[in-house]
Amino acid sequence: MRVHGTQLTYFVDGMDCASCVAKVEKMVGTLPGTGEVKTSFSKQTLALTLDEAQTPRSTLENNLRSLGYAPSLVSGGVAPAAHADHEGHDHAEHGHDAHGHSHDNPADRGKPWYQTGQGKLVVSSGILLALAWLFSFIEPQFARWGYIAATIIGVWPLAKKALASMRFGDYFSINLLVSLAAIGAVAIGQAAEGAVVVFFFAVGELLEGIAAGRARAGIQSLAALAPKTALLLENGAVREVPADSLQVGQTVQVNPGARVPADGTILTGRSSLDDSPVTGESVPVGKGEGDNVYAGSINTDNVLTIRVDKDADDNTIARIIHMVEEAEGSKAPTARFIDRFSRYYTPGVVAVSALTALVPPLLLGQEWYPWLYKGIALLLIGCPCALVLSVPAAITSGISAGTRRGLLIKGGAALESIGTVKTIAFDKTGTLTAGKPKVTNVVGDRATVLRLAAAVESGSSHPLAKAINDAAKAENIAVPAASEARALQGKGVEARVEGRLLSVSSPKYAAEHTTFSAEAQDTITRFESDGKTAVVLHDAAQVIGIVAIRDEPREDAKAALAQIRNLGIQTVMLTGDNQRTGKAIASGLGLDVQAELMPEDKLKLIDQYKANGGVAMVGDGINDAPALARSDVGIAMGGGTDVALETADAALLREKVQGVAELVGLSRDTMANIKQNIAFALGLKAIFLVTTLLGYTNLWMAILADTGATAIVTANALRLLRWKGRSA
Repeated sequence: MRVHGTQLTYFVDGMDCASCVAKVEKMVGTLPGTGEVKTSFSKQTLALTLDEAQTPRSTLENNLRSLGYAPSLVSGGVAPAAHADHEGHDHAEHGHDAHGHSHDNPADRGKPWYQTGQGKLVVSSGILLALAWLFSFIEPQFARWGYIAATIIGVWPLAKKALASMRFGDYFSINLLVSLAAIGAVAIGQAAEGAVVVFFFAVGELLEGIAAGRARAGIQSLAALAPKTALLLENGAVREVPADSLQVGQTVQVNPGARVPADGTILTGRSSLDDSPVTGESVPVGKGEGDNVYAGSINTDNVLTIRVDKDADDNTIARIIHMVEEAEGSKAPTARFIDRFSRYYTPGVVAVSALTALVPPLLLGQEWYPWLYKGIALLLIGCPCALVLSVPAAITSGISAGTRRGLLIKGGAALESIGTVKTIAFDKTGTLTAGKPKVTNVVGDRATVLRLAAAVESGSSHPLAKAINDAAKAENIAVPAASEARALQGKGVEARVEGRLLSVSSPKYAAEHTTFSAEAQDTITRFESDGKTAVVLHDAAQVIGIVAIRDEPREDAKAALAQIRNLGIQTVMLTGDNQRTGKAIASGLGLDVQAELMPEDKLKLIDQYKANGGVAMVGDGINDAPALARSDVGIAMGGGTDVALETADAALLREKVQGVAELVGLSRDTMANIKQNIAFALGLKAIFLVTTLLGYTNLWMAILADTGATAIVTANALRLLRWKGRSA
């Protein structure tokens, strides 16, 4: 339902994890007059439409504060003065995650852990605990009050957040479990163990904060890749300007050793460019006039002049950051399952704990103390910290690791799905082939055929059209103007040139619309058997000429496809090219082929593959966008069109087929990591559940088990940050 009201955008200090976002969204959902809610934990923003006649913005802001966050209005009106408390905000007060976790404060990033808000809480709690322990040797009575003080100081912020969560429908947060356990320990005379409970819980949250910061650091560091200044060329003079002030069409100079300030096209010069900061490609790439360059790439050899093609907020680095930010909104199916599971699991823990504490004394005449103790221990053992963290920590680490290798993945759902597909379908031109076809043969008067064909194709951006125009340009052929140009979808192009309506089309279309000799057909058959694409220049009366074009397969295509098949995945090429050319290319690469396909034919085949266990589609062109969208996972080659990149679920910046195999490997390794985390978290809890009921586990062991499980799950997830790919 669309809500009419004020568009507001807040910076929400402390909302820096996926679970924090869930907590905020749940609260916003309880307020009348809210709609179009968009959140981002990496940018820590909340955008929404608010009908202030139903809910004043002050109510929204106060609710955010009660959850432990500090909102600051970015757009949508004048920020109320009440936001002054943002300056004194201590992140140690934050309750994060749908269950109450705390993570790193943006103001704390780059500081040593002990200078952060959460770090200070851990240090102060630890000092109080150590002092109380020392007093236990000197004056035990003072030690008891020291433990009680340490417990109260640690529990107070947790209890506040637990109560705030309850106001908005989250009755069984982790904060509540820990608060009940700590207060219960003090109530039964175990103040020392209560103090240890809150101390180790604070340590666990600190570990999670460090992990969250590390997992995001690689993405956020991308913003620093683009240089702050650029050398602008104007009227033959060079002057230094801010890089973010560059406009499309301007010309910049990039000296050896400098970073490219914007996405653009080389106008003059030839040099090797180190694209590794952007694409992960370790070997510098030689580029010259007409080649595209990325912002952030390093010019290693010679001076280049570059035309700016993209604004600073639309360059490759900005788009990578945007894609990764969008990724957090797409949860993996496993993460959604864990969220649903925890909604029932946590209340179940409270219920089991209460029954354990109350039933034996009330119904069986057992002593109260042992069973109250066991009930409190079960509260701690049941804390789902490690379980809730297991999926998002691994997904965030996996996406970060992929980005560093030039593999952009737009969310947990895509990352999980890629490893499960049974079929991967590839477009041919620009995907399996280099996308730089060249004219190899011309039948007819060469100059005339190239002149007229280039005129017809002059308005087309198709690789075959570019090949024809490049051939005409290389031979210094003057190309006449064309008018009335239109695309014949999947068949060719037609235009009026020098008074004649001419077409450059597929042989099949040409044979249906003009006189076609047996000799011409034999020539075309010979070209196609050699893996070349033949196009026919003709009018309504006759064939004027035939042009043969060949696009060579990418160097890594054959080995990469073999690796994909070794992973148990079927590979197939979907192309609009003719059967003979398609088979010639496909047989050399060792994969199946479906040829002479219109865009709608690709969609039908994608649906068939989906019915047989899931399909990924890899493409780069506008005509691939529908198939990319229809498949379970769409993968775009990084050099492809904007439409393909926006439609796809993942993108390969290195433009190598090898990247597809790496995506599958990363997906499977990430899911294996998640399964290990879940198995460890649940397995450890099951063991301690049994040992607690049998009387072998005390509160010290219970909290160590919970914090230890969180630490191990976090460390296991962070292993993915070092992911280097699987060997072929």
